[in-house]
Amino acid sequence: MENQKKLGLGSAVSVCVGLIVATSCLLLLGQGMGLAGSGFIISLGIVLFLNVMLSLTFGELHAIMPEVEGGLGQYTLAGLGPVASIISNLSAYVITMILASSVEMAMCGMVINQIFLPMIPAPVLSVVLLAILFMVNYNGVDIFAKVQNVVVVLLIGSLIALGIISFFNLGTGTVITAAQQTPAPVTGISGYASLAALAFWLFIGIEFVIPIAKDLKNPKRDVTLSMILGLLLLFGVQAMLGIGMTHYVTMEALASSEMPHMLFAENLLGQFGVYWMGIVTLLAGISTANTVLGSVSKILSGMAQDEMMPKVFAKKNKHQIPVAGLVLIFVGDLAMLITGFTQSSGLATILLAASCFWLASYILVNISVLVLRRKYPDMPGRNKKLTFFGIPQLLCIVGNIYMIWHIAEGDTRLLVYKIFFGLFAILIAYAVIWVKVIKKISLFETADVHEMNLRCQAVGDTGVKNKPVIIDSPIV
Repeated sequence: MENQKKLGLGSAVSVCVGLIVATSCLLLLGQGMGLAGSGFIISLGIVLFLNVMLSLTFGELHAIMPEVEGGLGQYTLAGLGPVASIISNLSAYVITMILASSVEMAMCGMVINQIFLPMIPAPVLSVVLLAILFMVNYNGVDIFAKVQNVVVVLLIGSLIALGIISFFNLGTGTVITAAQQTPAPVTGISGYASLAALAFWLFIGIEFVIPIAKDLKNPKRDVTLSMILGLLLLFGVQAMLGIGMTHYVTMEALASSEMPHMLFAENLLGQFGVYWMGIVTLLAGISTANTVLGSVSKILSGMAQDEMMPKVFAKKNKHQIPVAGLVLIFVGDLAMLITGFTQSSGLATILLAASCFWLASYILVNISVLVLRRKYPDMPGRNKKLTFFGIPQLLCIVGNIYMIWHIAEGDTRLLVYKIFFGLFAILIAYAVIWVKVIKKISLFETADVHEMNLRCQAVGDTGVKNKPVIIDSPIV
């Protein structure tokens, strides 16, 4: 196995960055800059700090469970038991992904309508595109197998290029001076802190480097370090691009636009910018939705094999595709599109609701670390210098609760809470009924870390079907 560990630190960092960046990030970056101007960089900095603390959490979890491939559900199963495991898995990998992929599909429909087919309504285009992706995945065809890396490089390269062009005022459009810029509605440290929830989506999913840990040359060092370096790189690129946006678009226009990144591209480079950003949006959006359809169905299949979901989710068609999970994601996305929810509620609002679910999962995983630290105080592999008496985890928990509490303002906040607390209540009810009534096991019976390591090691060596399935790429 040693000769297969060929990936260095640079590869690990690229995985972190490639999995996080998406066109939905551009949407929230534009709106954040519109609300706070350069002050939004402080919001990004707050989330950067909290996610660096979170990287210490995931680094410690990987150190004590090196054979586990990194699913939030696996970590919370060891720390808090099956109910928390089901909630964290379904929150981060199912509900969040349905909300996020429906936004990506809606944005794709808008771009196609705006640039190529203005005679066909955007929601119709979104539904047609979703149906095509469903059939592609149903038949087991990976349309991005050959070009996925190209898509990621194109997206990240475009962000860097657009950031440089706009930051240094190199665009063909008219530069807006500081005197001409509209004042930001959000000011002050408390205001910038309240926008941290908006900034959170721009850094979500750093833990997805863990599934490739076994292929790294130095996983003990590089798992945590790659997450931190990836976060710093993202912060730099997004800060530069965000400032650049305010050089060519007024903050009022950024805050009110449904697709501020498209408005920015047009103001920066004219029609060429529209086509450039339009193609990037389509490629990234289609790639995101395609990955969600394929990967989340496999996660649900893995949960069914581990008896955390009904057995129907483990059944596969002749192409070895878990059909029930695929249908669930398709129907969820379809419902968001055909009901007009992605139009009426605002794309940013849906992403904020999705953020709440992932924040809740991160709260559970941080609590799990504190529990496991007391339960296995002398676990080999843990770097005790990085534990800091639980301070990183406590900061993350408090910060995540704060972000949920300040997720938005006014009617938007109420709508986000309705989506989040409504679905979360259903999720808790399902988890409790499934564990206590159907499976008849203790709600808080935790898995043994040593047994999980041995089981996952055996799975990795034999390739049996119960191998835990980790989502390949939730964002891109």
